[in-house]
Amino acid sequence: MGEVLKKAGYSVEYVQADYLAQFAGLETGDLHVAMEMWETTGRDAMDASTATGKTEVFGPTGMKAKEEWWYPAYMKEKCPGLPNWEALKDEACAEAFSTAETAPKGRYLGGPVTWGGFDDERVEALNLPFEVIHAGTDAALFAELESAYQRQAPILLWIYAPHWAPAKYEGEWVEFPEFTKECYTDPAWGSNPDALYDCGKPFGEIWKVGWVGVKDKWPGAYKAVRAFTVDNSEMGKMITQVDLEGKSVSEVVQAWMAENEARWSEWIKK
Repeated sequence: MGEVLKKAGYSVEYVQADYLAQFAGLETGDLHVAMEMWETTGRDAMDASTATGKTEVFGPTGMKAKEEWWYPAYMKEKCPGLPNWEALKDEACAEAFSTAETAPKGRYLGGPVTWGGFDDERVEALNLPFEVIHAGTDAALFAELESAYQRQAPILLWIYAPHWAPAKYEGEWVEFPEFTKECYTDPAWGSNPDALYDCGKPFGEIWKVGWVGVKDKWPGAYKAVRAFTVDNSEMGKMITQVDLEGKSVSEVVQAWMAENEARWSEWIKK
């Protein structure tokens, strides 16, 4: 999107910001647009921010988010009740996913703490004999998956899509009770009447969100950002080119720009 805005004559600065804490910058207008807020992990923070009247949702990106616990196919014979989540309650299954640091409890590798996701709460609510370990970074998460997969070692971790991992590695997502809003707000919902989060992660849209002042200060940019869409297939292809094929982000973006000029030109049309 930034490169498209440059074509329209805007100056664009890319800023790295914490996934959830970025809303503070968006609310003050120090940051202007966040192009990737996942329904699965960012909905609560997004709703709280837009309720202040200082930010607004700029619409869906066109991508559909899925985030959930995932295991390699070779682990299924050690825990044959999978993908049903209740298989994880079995002590033998949990031990099959254990490591020296967690035994006899199973080890679940979650994303960085800043991602949210309520995995610690989920383990407690569903009474799973697992210990949650958080990866320090996105790269560390997938490096550990690669290492375990090559060794056929036990691993259960947070995988998300769109991403290259579900295509590269053979495996399955754990099937938890399907998410509803009540699961996160009403303890009476679900199998544990005394706890929230006794269900799987949410799924749905990936949103664009930004400072409420964008539409008045840069109306053309506002219109363009709202018009922007890509789908999972497109994004998955670009992620693969960068992460697996070693291409630079700039190279991949420029190729996409060249292939889609007629499309993005419509987004910035006066």
